[in-house]
Amino acid sequence: MTEGTHAAGGAGDSLWQACIDQLAQELPEQQFNTWIKPLVAQINEDFSKVTIFVANRFKLDWIRAQYASRITATLEKLYGQAIPLELALTQREAVARAYATPNQSAPVSPATEPTSLAEDNGQAAFKNRLNSALTFETLIEGTANRMARAAAMHVAGTPGQLYNPLFIYGGVGLGKTHLMHAVGNRLLADRPDAKVLYIHAEQFVSDVVKAYQRKTFDEFKERYHSLDLLLIDDVQFFANKDRTQEEFFNAFEALLTKKSHIVMTSDTYPKGLADIHERLVSRFDSGLTVAIEPPELEMRVAILINKSRAEGTEMPEEVAFFVAKNVRSNVRELEGALRKCLAYSRFNQKEISIQLAREALRDLLSIQNRQISVENIQKTVADYYKIKVADMYSKKRPASIARPRQIAMYLAKELTQKSLPEIGELFGGRDHTTVLHAVRKIGGERQQLTELNQQLHVLEQTLKG
Repeated sequence: MTEGTHAAGGAGDSLWQACIDQLAQELPEQQFNTWIKPLVAQINEDFSKVTIFVANRFKLDWIRAQYASRITATLEKLYGQAIPLELALTQREAVARAYATPNQSAPVSPATEPTSLAEDNGQAAFKNRLNSALTFETLIEGTANRMARAAAMHVAGTPGQLYNPLFIYGGVGLGKTHLMHAVGNRLLADRPDAKVLYIHAEQFVSDVVKAYQRKTFDEFKERYHSLDLLLIDDVQFFANKDRTQEEFFNAFEALLTKKSHIVMTSDTYPKGLADIHERLVSRFDSGLTVAIEPPELEMRVAILINKSRAEGTEMPEEVAFFVAKNVRSNVRELEGALRKCLAYSRFNQKEISIQLAREALRDLLSIQNRQISVENIQKTVADYYKIKVADMYSKKRPASIARPRQIAMYLAKELTQKSLPEIGELFGGRDHTTVLHAVRKIGGERQQLTELNQQLHVLEQTLKG
């Protein structure tokens, strides 16, 4: 048995794979990779029971509390009737067979990590959880990530000094995690003996729970308070977890005192975090806060061309421009679009062209065209700035109206396929030069004004759902 598979064949095979695929779509990527993807399942041939094998007691309890009902509901939906679900501990030999297949690297999950970093002997055995492929060299730079990349490189070169903590925020799939791994990999290249740990916030929560259950807080503190660099992803997951926030605050203070560096990511800026203690938010905001934006057109084109070359295929520049213009939200979706185009090309034995890309991405294009309209942007911006939607079309020019109108024009250019004249027409018959002025003005100020950048970030996330 291997991760995501089970002992039964045929229809049972397909059912479990379909369940895994469905959960991959519904759950955040880090949650799925950490908790669901490594699961080993066995389905009885008559579908009378599904048994999921888990590597240890702590993980078994966590899966039962957090995911068992969801797995059961998904299986029922796919199969058409309820199937009893049972969780069981895996024997050590079975775990070894499942995760130690020759020439196959073990997944990074709690099942494959040591229960204590203190159990390891020496730096060589220290589990830093870094992905060595995610470096500054493999990150494509553009205006969307330039400031964040520069700050991250500074931290990697002189940890414990300026920009501590470094707080990087932005939407899903924009490269926040890549930047954090790049910091860790660069520091270890310079200082191989440094104690570096990359971790998702959910794993920190798990470690706090585990320390409580086992009464091993000394070990917990040794793990986290002795680091030279802590890289922690998605700190918004600390919301409403008081004890976790308390322990993170303690670790935070201990690391800053010994001039260790902390790099964090979140889906929003510090003051936008909900249900996080004020004193923790003020710590998050005490260093440098930088945003990663959705990549601009030229950067998206470069990403597509580079990624396709890495796959052994040349994507013509005009095709890369077509795909980049239609997939704007994040790098992950861009990579997904590229994979669809390459697969469609190979399957149909056709050269990559704009027409092929249009066929391969027709579902994605139709969804995008439905989702965001200029009218929706006008309504969302008007609600946000507390003005009337009618003010978007009016000739009124006070700053309280003109400013939101310019912001709405900027977002219309960024998030829709409308031309400047078309946008101008939808804003009360304005000339395309008026729209161009607004787009350039707001785009330029976004790079300079943190508050405006944060407002635009919130509006974009709202519009994209």
